[in-house]
Amino acid sequence: MSLTLGILAHVDAGKTTLAEQILYQTNEIRTCGRVDHQNTFLDTHSIEKQRGITIFADQAHFNIKDKSFYLLDSPGHIDFSSEMERILQVIDYAIVVVSAVEGVQGHTKTILRLLDKHNIPKIFFINKTDREGSDVKKVSTDIEKYISNKLVNLDYYADKKDFNEDEIEQIAETDDDLLEFFLSENYDFNNWENNLFEGFLHNKLSISISGSALNGIGVNELLNILVKLKEKQYDNNNIIAKCYKIKYDSQNNRQVFLKVENGSLKIKDEIRVFDYDNNKICFQKINEIRKYNGGKYTTVSEIKKGEICAVTGLSCVCCGDSIGDEITKSSYNLVPMLITKLNWDDEKIHSKTMMQYLKKLEEEDPMLKIIWNEKLSEIHISIMGEIQLEILTQIIKERFDVDVTFGECKILYKETVCDEVVGYGHFEPLRHYAEVHIKISPNKNSEGITFSSECSLDELSSNYQNLIKKHIFEKKHKGVLIGAELDDVKYTLVTGRAHLKHTEGGDFREATYRAIRQGLMRVNSKLLEPYYSFEIDVPQDLLGRVISDIQKYNGEFNSPEMYEDKCIISGKAPVSTFMNYYKEFISFTKGNGNISLNFLGYFDCHNQKKVIEQYDYNPERDLENTPDSVFCSHGAGFTVKWNDVEKYKHC
Repeated sequence: MSLTLGILAHVDAGKTTLAEQILYQTNEIRTCGRVDHQNTFLDTHSIEKQRGITIFADQAHFNIKDKSFYLLDSPGHIDFSSEMERILQVIDYAIVVVSAVEGVQGHTKTILRLLDKHNIPKIFFINKTDREGSDVKKVSTDIEKYISNKLVNLDYYADKKDFNEDEIEQIAETDDDLLEFFLSENYDFNNWENNLFEGFLHNKLSISISGSALNGIGVNELLNILVKLKEKQYDNNNIIAKCYKIKYDSQNNRQVFLKVENGSLKIKDEIRVFDYDNNKICFQKINEIRKYNGGKYTTVSEIKKGEICAVTGLSCVCCGDSIGDEITKSSYNLVPMLITKLNWDDEKIHSKTMMQYLKKLEEEDPMLKIIWNEKLSEIHISIMGEIQLEILTQIIKERFDVDVTFGECKILYKETVCDEVVGYGHFEPLRHYAEVHIKISPNKNSEGITFSSECSLDELSSNYQNLIKKHIFEKKHKGVLIGAELDDVKYTLVTGRAHLKHTEGGDFREATYRAIRQGLMRVNSKLLEPYYSFEIDVPQDLLGRVISDIQKYNGEFNSPEMYEDKCIISGKAPVSTFMNYYKEFISFTKGNGNISLNFLGYFDCHNQKKVIEQYDYNPERDLENTPDSVFCSHGAGFTVKWNDVEKYKHC
């Protein structure tokens, strides 16, 4: 069984250089590539070579002393962090590269937060120790502020195969029984080593090694640690396989990248997957199995537990899906916060064709939301950051030979309700019938959309109730303030009615949509906007300037923490006002400060009235999301305005 390692870092910490050294010292490549020479093994895409950054997660395979490992390289830039988050679902351990000069930077903190969320054990490689200004001890202390367990440095052990006094004490502090042994001056190397790696495997401690990836210092020590982990590895028998990436090759074959976590997969195997279009489990056949190493692959007939592969034939599988005996859909912590309009020559490329192209990119990156605005006949794209647009421009040109530009990036707002209301929806044109009453109430912040039923089965059968639930979740329902997506809303089915002869499936879709919309027209709503959590580290003489800026940009902050000549200010601020503050901050601190921005969630909009005026949205003119109902009289259907529906309802 192979071990799967993810290598992660803030941009320019030396992640790709370390990956090159690992592959070089395990004889997988003949020479060490360099980012500045555009010849690295894992940055295979032309855009990555041009820009000198990792954009797409790629994989390599290597062996140490007949022990098998997979290495997944991930992007370090925050705009491509969704690609990084997807590989976290399939890695056994993470190698986190931190610069000994720059220390724990903004995106490093995001990485550590996500690793804790996924409960992934961490090995830290403190890089660039050969550079002036490096401070391994300070960086180690800073790392411990942002991880939930103890950091044990193994520089000495990895080289001498023994522990020094500091390492013994650090290991002892992770276990009460060991601490008792330590205090009684008992020490046995084998006992300490076994507890060290058991503690790591169960995420009770993290390991650090320092060195220089560029010069190969510390890499051999890291490899020795990996061998020990492989020897101590324990099995995971929960699921069969998990998808962490979708990619279309040059022949337009849809490839599903999988980590096999239990059992094995063979060509022509039929495997259980979830069909989202039809909302049911089905079986799909594996046509081909590819083992990638960098940009090249070989085809194999079977892939076994612990191995990474790409398969063709699975058209239903999405990023984050577990397939096989246990089927699940993963959720992502990172979400897009900006939206922009796509511009292209629609006389050369029809909008439907353009949407087909973009939907392939959306499959590959689920954070890239593609929206067709029927009213404006425009394509809107939600993204993580502006640099992502530069890359998208190149990808669309390279993949589909289409020149595109993008409009101004705007904030991706959401809406929610302030109070509780019951919405009424009725759909009864000739030979159709359905009525639905749905209670709409606010959920807690970040609780999302939920559903429950108070409707008796005597009033409405279970199949119709399930149909209503399906229609609630099958689309992103719009609010009535600016037409933004609804969030943090609880829907409760109060009652409903069907007709034995005339009710069809689509009737309840119409009634459900109208009930939600009618309720929203009658309840107080509010706008939500994305917020950053920030942590700002500056010299004390700049504290007043920073506090003034936070207040100017509508942020909130906690009491500053003072450390010698520096201070740390944390808080939250709207993305709309704070998204460009980084450039201003770097300018006035002249590189003597550090700012970390992480997506915190959606909170009340700080300038709701202004935003509503800018959008100038009229919910009654949105014909695709009408709040009105249709009733029948004397064999003909007629429309009833939303504010009169309650007078006509049947239930």
